[in-house]
Amino acid sequence: MRRARLAGAALLAAAGIMLTGCGGGNTEASDTSGPANITFWGWAEGYEKSVELWNKSHPDIQVKYESITNGGAGGYDKMFTAAKAGKAPCLAQIGYESFSSFLAAGVLQDISEHVKPQRDEFADWVWGNVGVNGKAYGVPVDTAPMAMFYRADLFKDAKIAVPKTWDEFTAAAAKVKAADPSARIMNLPTDPYLYAGFAWQGDAPWFGVKGDAWSVSLDSSANTTVADYWQGLFDKQLVSSYPAFDAALYSAWSKGEVWSEVGPVWSASLIRDNAGGSAGKWAVAPMPRWGSTDAVGNSGGSATAVMKDCDRPKEATEFALWMSTHDDSVSNLIASAAILPASKSGLANSALDAPQSYYGDQPIYQTFREEAAKVNDSWRWGPVMSTTATALGDGLGKVHTKKSTFADALAGAQKGTVDALRAQGFSVSK
Repeated sequence: MRRARLAGAALLAAAGIMLTGCGGGNTEASDTSGPANITFWGWAEGYEKSVELWNKSHPDIQVKYESITNGGAGGYDKMFTAAKAGKAPCLAQIGYESFSSFLAAGVLQDISEHVKPQRDEFADWVWGNVGVNGKAYGVPVDTAPMAMFYRADLFKDAKIAVPKTWDEFTAAAAKVKAADPSARIMNLPTDPYLYAGFAWQGDAPWFGVKGDAWSVSLDSSANTTVADYWQGLFDKQLVSSYPAFDAALYSAWSKGEVWSEVGPVWSASLIRDNAGGSAGKWAVAPMPRWGSTDAVGNSGGSATAVMKDCDRPKEATEFALWMSTHDDSVSNLIASAAILPASKSGLANSALDAPQSYYGDQPIYQTFREEAAKVNDSWRWGPVMSTTATALGDGLGKVHTKKSTFADALAGAQKGTVDALRAQGFSVSK
């Protein structure tokens, strides 16, 4: 997706980053009397139904939901264009990975005072994805902690224990290949956002703030450790190398040629919907750990952001909080979009305890509920993720040809990201 060109450099505070333009909008208009009419742009399954549920019981605050193209496929461009013209909606669905770009562009509104009464309903690390300096510019909807999806039948038949650490995963990968020379334990993680989840777990940040500047660390020693791990599996021919989200990979899952996928909660529906031939044979276990460190990565999740020109931010926030916490809405979103709720009350929803027939009647979302509390809380997304993801994805996509390595891909993304930040007026620390 193309990012809007950001005007001006970032303004930074000692406690964290405060970006130019944040907190705009007519906040005084929240005192406007009379019914509120709120427009909401998004694309996720189930959002429209939650809006309908709200409107039936809140006649004084009516929400009009407008479905737009997925953010990465043009939806974000539409939001930026509308904001520039002063025609943006009150509410917009924004993925956590893109939130910093919207903050930097100054198109979101500070709603900290409006979320304060329910702030404790969400973990601190989740709030960190929708704001800076402890301020909030949106309400979290879902998170995407990672776990290991695996063919329980094949592991059992081959007498291979489900790995609990990455060292055990390497050993299991060798055993899978020995049991079936045409099979591999997993596909190489070449999608940049999926790969980010492994860096996230490994305490290998990509972005940070130093003094008055962004720091970029994709080529750090911590990131090299994670990259070398996957490069090692590839060099030993212990993983497959299908393109990410490709029909060939889905076929390999169905046929038992790829035995597992370490991925986020939304991989549950991805596997289910694309590998029907192996229904009932999959199970879910916790993500393998780095040694004794009990931390997992996150790969996905989004929020309901309040745009800067919204003239009823209090009412808009009231709806956004309701959508993410009310039992009826959360139950709908779990059923429609297979989300893992970001709110603590949402995580208590009994729908997450339902057995999943595709996964041998295992209540797999209980595992993700437990893992959500172990997400590494130090991760920060940068403001030019479009550039970062494109550069990293291009490099990772060449690994299987042996024309590139994971280290090369990270180095290319490092350079591309730093260049983009400087071109857009940000200070970057050396």
